Amino acid sequence: MPNIINEIKLDFKDVLLRPKRSTLQSRSEVDLFRNITFRNSKQTYKGIPVIASNMDTIGTFEMAVVLAKHGLFTTIHKYYSPEEWQKFAENHPSSLPHVAASSGVGQADFERLSAILNTNPGVRFICLDVANGYTQHFVEFVRKVRNSFPHHTIIAGNVVTGEMVEELILSGADIVKVGIGPGSVCTTRLKTGVGYPQLSAVLECADAAHGLGGHIISDGGCTCPGDVAKAFGAGADFVMLGGMLAGHDQCGGEVITKPDGKQYKCFYGMSSDTAMKKHAGGVADYRSAEGKTVQVPYRGDVECTVLDVLGGLRSACTYTGAAELRELSKRATFIRCTQQVNNVYSNLG
Repeated sequence: MPNIINEIKLDFKDVLLRPKRSTLQSRSEVDLFRNITFRNSKQTYKGIPVIASNMDTIGTFEMAVVLAKHGLFTTIHKYYSPEEWQKFAENHPSSLPHVAASSGVGQADFERLSAILNTNPGVRFICLDVANGYTQHFVEFVRKVRNSFPHHTIIAGNVVTGEMVEELILSGADIVKVGIGPGSVCTTRLKTGVGYPQLSAVLECADAAHGLGGHIISDGGCTCPGDVAKAFGAGADFVMLGGMLAGHDQCGGEVITKPDGKQYKCFYGMSSDTAMKKHAGGVADYRSAEGKTVQVPYRGDVECTVLDVLGGLRSACTYTGAAELRELSKRATFIRCTQQVNNVYSNLG
């Protein structure tokens, strides 16, 4: 007989952060930088733990250069060649502490990843990315990469439950990517019925990871800076953004100008028909596409969006009395709600 978990699971839209008495006099006093030492690699990272997703329209070298300037991180998509990586490393050495090389789990993926890491010793982070992090094959691949690169920091995912977070950390991952289906261009929940409300996933997975000295990324579901703050409040060590960074100059793809003069850029999920046609020759007949393709309004330079996100985070910390970002999860109290915002003028301006 199927099991039913009756305990309510929550998403970012279901809660608000409760304000608390604070001694902070200004948002400018908040320190968003974190120093994190990783369980397995023993590396230390210093930066603002907001990450650009490794989607091919988001995790670009151009994005990495701008984000690194502000201390943010980028998981570079897996479709750059080792030669392109070498050129990037030569031209932007200061960005290397803030990037990860992404990989799938095939033999060709491993060979390409090895070539990148062996040629560019400044790249110290690896992102092992699959839609379904629950397979034994994925666990074994994590172990293989850990054995081959014992001193690199490994990001692995995606999963949404504590026991699988523990499995991946014990298999060699330092940071586990949490999120199945919450992304703005992900259709996994519609196609498969599988998923987990993101706020609850982060709360439960963070607890599991921190018990072993590991870390997690909240990946997906953020629609505004307030959601980023909620993810950190729930215990995420890093928060990954895709749709919130879409449509900018630094994103992959050309600007599309419509007959009315309005401009757009394409944004699509990495399991979408668009992505699979581009990178795999099409959708295999044994599966369906689990992502959609949208045209998002062109938004210019990503710098303004970065400053908006960081400004919102500082403000959230000020409201909750957290002088440092790392304190936010200790200061956070969530209130369940039925409505977050007043939408009466949402269609105007």
